[in-house]
Amino acid sequence: MALGKIKADTLEHSTAGTVDTQFVVQGSGKAWINFQQKSSNVVRDSFNHSSFTDGGTGTMTFTITSLMNNVNYCHSGMAGEGGNSQECLSQSYTQTAPTTSAAEYVNAYANTSLEDPSLACRVLHGDLA
Repeated sequence: MALGKIKADTLEHSTAGTVDTQFVVQGSGKAWINFQQKSSNVVRDSFNHSSFTDGGTGTMTFTITSLMNNVNYCHSGMAGEGGNSQECLSQSYTQTAPTTSAAEYVNAYANTSLEDPSLACRVLHGDLA
């Protein structure tokens, strides 16, 4: 069976109108991960991540399978704990600059103490190489 290609400049829905396919391609998350760092490092599910390295309390590095086109991709994410603790803030770690193949993050309570999260998610948006 030969593999084929679908080529389209727009997508049209019968009642919701049309959208240029460039918006779909540019707006899609290029990598995402749902993981736990507290107690043990567990990746619950992911897309386009090949590894997760624990860098110590509250710090982790994610390796991207398919490289990003440049280091100016957008990071977004969240992290949190159970009902009796504060929410964690998740951000790109400023000590190590992101590369096209990996990004380092830190999770900290609102009072800035580092914390390994029970639940955290990350999404990368940008162009793939």
